[in-house]
Amino acid sequence: MTTPRPAHIAMFSIAAHGHVNPSLDVIRELVARGHRVTYAIPESFAERVAATGAEPKMYTSTLPADGDPDAWGTEVMDHMEPFLADAVQALPQLIAAYEGDEPDLVLYDITAYPARVLGHRWQVPVVQLSPNLVAWEGYEHEVAAAVMDPVKRTPRGIAFYEGFAAWIAENGMDIDPDTFMGRPDRCLAVIPRAMQPHADRVDESVYTFTGPCQGDRADQGDWERPADAEKVLLISLGSTFTKQPGFYRACIEAFGDLPGWHVLLQIGKQVDVRELGTIPANFEVRSWIPQLAVLQKADAFITHAGMGGSQEGLACGVPMVAVPQAVDQFGNAALIEELGVGKHVPMERADAATLRAAVLELVNDPAVAARSAELRAELAAEGGTSYAADLIEAELRK
Repeated sequence: MTTPRPAHIAMFSIAAHGHVNPSLDVIRELVARGHRVTYAIPESFAERVAATGAEPKMYTSTLPADGDPDAWGTEVMDHMEPFLADAVQALPQLIAAYEGDEPDLVLYDITAYPARVLGHRWQVPVVQLSPNLVAWEGYEHEVAAAVMDPVKRTPRGIAFYEGFAAWIAENGMDIDPDTFMGRPDRCLAVIPRAMQPHADRVDESVYTFTGPCQGDRADQGDWERPADAEKVLLISLGSTFTKQPGFYRACIEAFGDLPGWHVLLQIGKQVDVRELGTIPANFEVRSWIPQLAVLQKADAFITHAGMGGSQEGLACGVPMVAVPQAVDQFGNAALIEELGVGKHVPMERADAATLRAAVLELVNDPAVAARSAELRAELAAEGGTSYAADLIEAELRK
């Protein structure tokens, strides 16, 4: 296989950890291979992007800040309208930012709608990097229709789809909004195949599973396991759905008196540690932790089952108690349990007794340990970062 000439590759994403983090090690690898990579991102993530060797191309976003779940509302359209509105206002900024510096290839996160328009405008290959499950053959009929068909008949839904279609047409593309949002021309799913529902029905001419692209995250810091810890439990609800002081208090009650256990509890930025009462001696409470570094030394993981945390748990062979909060996390939690490496505990049942029983049952089950090791090896064999970079370079050769 011939190595492509160094190229200008442009990546596009939004300012959210769950959308930026999965791309960073792929970007770092492309830079190491000699490519010039620019990365369109709001300023809040520019430093993290720059650490990969890529050049941040900053734009102003109107999306709610990462870590503020209340800003997204509760209706389906509350989650859809902001992305279109942001895309419409961001596109002129990005056209200006890349004027005279057009790339040879566009990479984009699933939420970065302007990227697909720009790729069409520049007539260059466009590759989506999906940090989540992808659509299988029949997905629209089996899953999407039940949610979206009623919405499309509402005045708000009608206005959204008409506006989206008009924006697409204005930019010279002949494609409907559902296809634009959900059916990329080419996609690398940077997730384990094991976490994809109906993986056997995914169109392999469009979608390729690379497995986790984790790499070196030394820039995020390290974590040392206490020398006297017989077992380590990590508890984290990610970066957005963290405003759960009652849940954290239940965790303290569940594990505060557990002999031999050290518990690292991440509470995010929306909860004051004083809300949690007395912190047991075996607890370490932080607003943020280098999650992958901790999981590499942990024995159990209580997670919200976001795709990032789920695949990190699988890659590290750590049994998981999944307490989903929103969106795809419910499906991920069910898959984790189905895979035999975790338990799904709905938030309304996540009391101290249930959480403690679930963790102890998982870590004391030899079958769970064996299955965790099996999946860890399976994920390692998928290829990850280097495989993703190879596939991107293959698009440059076409």
